[in-house]
Amino acid sequence: MEANEIAKLAQLARINIDSETAGDVAESITSILALVDQLQAADTKGVAPMSHPMDAVQRLRADKVTEPDQRAQLQAIAPAVENGLFLVPKVID
Repeated sequence: MEANEIAKLAQLARINIDSETAGDVAESITSILALVDQLQAADTKGVAPMSHPMDAVQRLRADKVTEPDQRAQLQAIAPAVENGLFLVPKVID
């Protein structure tokens, strides 16, 4: 990677990379791109995609109501309610 490419990337990323560290950044980016090339060269034919490396099932709790409906009591003390919704002052014009 060239110094002018590093300068262009720094401008696009809105970061300041001085000329002294541009060489180190270029080496780092080159090594990362080499690693990406190595990963892309791996043969993945016949490998099914997976969302997680562990074939585990997440235990979930039962979806059941555990508290009584208190909406009427809570809205009774609210300053403004309409159609079961709390009304609030307008914030954004």
